[in-house]
Amino acid sequence: MVTIKQAAADFLAQKRVAVAGVSRNPQGHGSNIVYQRLRDRGYEVFAVNPNADEIEGDRCYPDLGSIPGGVDAVVIGTSQDNTAAVMRDVVAAGVKRVWMHRSFGQGSVSEEATRFGRDNGVVVIDGGCPLMFDPTADFGHKCMRPFMSLMGAVPKQVS
Repeated sequence: MVTIKQAAADFLAQKRVAVAGVSRNPQGHGSNIVYQRLRDRGYEVFAVNPNADEIEGDRCYPDLGSIPGGVDAVVIGTSQDNTAAVMRDVVAAGVKRVWMHRSFGQGSVSEEATRFGRDNGVVVIDGGCPLMFDPTADFGHKCMRPFMSLMGAVPKQVS
């Protein structure tokens, strides 16, 4: 077990990151906000959505296996119903770091997917948002983190 700060630091130290669940309708969609911020902070970021060819003006991939050269980490921002399928894709692609996005409500967090990922050697951050932690954080997300932690939406430890 490591603290959320340690897990977040390791996750955000990766430079090739896929964001699964980016939307063709980006207004207020959490995955798109994460995608944009990672891109703006200099990450090599890849949009994943099987129903789109382009997102935010960038090429979009149908699955993780389609990304040339693979990725080091994946943010899952799909509906909870799709998280297990994405986690199977993560394991098949050999990715070892996953962040299941969650703010209010359940987000993309799935106990089944978390268990499957961890059973297959994936470090799973099951809640919160990468934008709550440096170097991707902004003031609003930093303010949300303590509140969301108290509410149980951000894990204290990760395995």
